[in-house]
Amino acid sequence: MKRALLTVLLFALSTSAFAARAPIKPISNAPYTSAIVVDVATGKVLFEENADVPVYPASVIKLMDFLLILERLDAGKAKLTDWVRVTPEAARMGGSQVYLAEGETFSLDDMLYALSIKSANDVAVALAIHFAFTPDAFIKLMNKRAAELGMTSTRFTSVHGLPPDVGREPDISTARDIATLSLAVLKHKDALRYTSEKLRYLREGEKKFEMRTHNRLLSEFPGCDGLKTGYFRAGGYSIAATAVRDGRRVVAVVMGCTGRPTRDTKAKELLSHGFLNLPALPPPPPPEPEVVEEPAKKSGGFLAGLKKVLVFIGKCLLALILLVLVGGAIAVVSYRRRQRKDNWKYDM
Repeated sequence: MKRALLTVLLFALSTSAFAARAPIKPISNAPYTSAIVVDVATGKVLFEENADVPVYPASVIKLMDFLLILERLDAGKAKLTDWVRVTPEAARMGGSQVYLAEGETFSLDDMLYALSIKSANDVAVALAIHFAFTPDAFIKLMNKRAAELGMTSTRFTSVHGLPPDVGREPDISTARDIATLSLAVLKHKDALRYTSEKLRYLREGEKKFEMRTHNRLLSEFPGCDGLKTGYFRAGGYSIAATAVRDGRRVVAVVMGCTGRPTRDTKAKELLSHGFLNLPALPPPPPPEPEVVEEPAKKSGGFLAGLKKVLVFIGKCLLALILLVLVGGAIAVVSYRRRQRKDNWKYDM
């Protein structure tokens, strides 16, 4: 009975979070609004269609939350063992969530899994407050980093990607900008550890909560290990997907689909297209030539032998002359010393 009441209460809280949404123009299309495929190694675009058309990225914007935190971890400004405390504002968030309760604390590592796997909006808010004290301050960091990356058509107005409240504008981006963001995320070695996880549990005991990924390509497309899905009605279904094959990686971004199955099908098609159209790898450098020592050449006939004999004789004569000179010098010196000793004068 208690669990049933709790479920009803949580449902009421989550639905109330959508009660005051601002009306926005739907932009989803069949099969999609825009798409792009990029070679991760070079950044070369392998396919694009309407890649610069503005779209509502929905929860795909959590990749920017993810990136900012990964950068702080790599810079030593945060640790995965840091504790994140849940504030009342975070606990009130609706939509996809892990039902954080005010006052709960979780490790940053657990929160990143919840952000990536469950796409938890309450976690996005908790992390924003943890790192920047308020969501609005964190949004400024998101927009600043987007500008630094060259995401010129992106404007973030939330940390979670939900439809905007009354008086606020929706998050706006493009397939090209989301691909740029994806490439930045993939530069961090720990990123795929979170985005490739299909199932994980939060909390222990009776409060244990199952987090199952929204990214079905992790199971349906060989080599897929990320990155992020997103959806709300006006924006349609979107995904930034990445996969690796034979050591080479591509990113496919599909934005604004009218249905989830269509989004996933197109993402798989575009990933396959990307792999088929990757530029050929440059040929490996030629191997270093082996250094083979030439065998010593044999003496070449009579003349060569005579030359060696003459050289030897010359060296001997030179040594003999030097010996005579040295001996003579020694004899003269010895004679003069003896002459001085005996006081003997030599008469010419």
